[in-house]
Amino acid sequence: MTIPDVDRALRPVTAGYPSPAGTAVPNGTALPAGTALPGSTADPAGGGTTAPPHPQSAPQSAPQSPSDPAAPPGGFSPELARRDVPILHRTVNGHPLVWLDNGATTQKPRQVIEALSGFYGAANSNIHRGAHTMAREATEMYEAGRAAVARFLGAASPDDIVFVRGTTEAINLVAQSWGRSHLGPGDDILVPVLEHHSNIVPWQLLAKETRARVVPVPLGPDGGIDLDAYADLLSVRTRLVAVSQASNVLGTVPPVREMTALAHRYGAKVLVDGAQAVAHFPVDVQALDADFYVFSGHKLFAPTGIGALYAKPEILGDMAPWQGGGNMIESVDFSHTTYAPVPHRLEAGTGHIAGVVGLLAALNWLTSFDRQAVAAYETSLMAYAQHTLAAVPGLELLGSAPDRIAVLTFTLAGHDPAAIAEWLDRDGIAVRAGHHCAQPALAHYGLTSAARASLALYNTPEEVDQLAASLLRLQQDT
Repeated sequence: MTIPDVDRALRPVTAGYPSPAGTAVPNGTALPAGTALPGSTADPAGGGTTAPPHPQSAPQSAPQSPSDPAAPPGGFSPELARRDVPILHRTVNGHPLVWLDNGATTQKPRQVIEALSGFYGAANSNIHRGAHTMAREATEMYEAGRAAVARFLGAASPDDIVFVRGTTEAINLVAQSWGRSHLGPGDDILVPVLEHHSNIVPWQLLAKETRARVVPVPLGPDGGIDLDAYADLLSVRTRLVAVSQASNVLGTVPPVREMTALAHRYGAKVLVDGAQAVAHFPVDVQALDADFYVFSGHKLFAPTGIGALYAKPEILGDMAPWQGGGNMIESVDFSHTTYAPVPHRLEAGTGHIAGVVGLLAALNWLTSFDRQAVAAYETSLMAYAQHTLAAVPGLELLGSAPDRIAVLTFTLAGHDPAAIAEWLDRDGIAVRAGHHCAQPALAHYGLTSAARASLALYNTPEEVDQLAASLLRLQQDT
């Protein structure tokens, strides 16, 4: 691959933001000229960010299979995505792979794989610190990735985006940089019970250091956040609310905008964990009015080891460095060091440059589809899966919140979740088993472990049928 080949890709993604000439990503999937990344819009009724509908946990009638190998005009077929994802065409234990572990990580389209290979083969260089041609090219790609993430999230500026290794590092960065400066004895951090451990443990560590309190927000019977309890727990002592936009174990999609608005009445900041949300529906951080928003690339069809933190500019500008080193300074001597402006002040050392290039290719790929049509397809697939699995004797799905993403966490009477996952693997079906890094959420149901099938845009009704058939055989064989 030559640099002219590399130089074709990302101008559409960065539409609306100034970007260096020649901004590119190797083999990225470009959108038509002038196309902007979609973002959700504010609900005029004040009900929060407008997202596509999510499946109801108990369909009123048997849903039709959403399979349709040929996408209708303006619609979506999973085959449009599957053709781009090489790993979906391999076999496991003699069976075609059925990848239902998307909540843990998503599979990568060839555009992302080729972007990584293309970068290392034609443009590899460190960034920001070199005057030679390849340093400039790598820097342009990296900063184009920042602009693309800002556009994807609906941020006002690329300067509002900090690159990190993933959601976990982003939350720890906020805790250690912003939290140390703004929390003290007697302050409250509200954290719903449905949260992933990465949105619990950093706040516990910070609370121990600052003598603040982590206050759990209980769940209702359906796995949704108890909003009455949440309102009662908010007070002038509340400094931060940390909440997922979608649960990795129950699929619950809380009313984040309403929760944020209520927290802001008390002067509290809100951190939104978008790790499970960004692959399923458009996000607009300004419409949400989130103070912080975090996500991981590998749950968004991008490489592992790359993610992003968004923060409002006035908050980000006030955050002290968490780590020191190269790239985050303006000048250093032994008497005084001055720091670079944000976001670079919070990006010490050499970042995951190729990861940013891969993330950029993933954003191009995902947004080449009609995201509303994708969301509608996932909604119908979720409803079909719920109905189909209901026919498996002894199977119980966890969570029935009305607004949710396509996550199916379940127990099967008489079978350990790990044994369920091992059985399914014999048929080439990959699911997750364990506590899913969400032990408090499982404890809400009196459980320590469960199996989970999590769906993405490339999954099909036929794969759901294979899952149900394998589980039926497990019940019949024991």
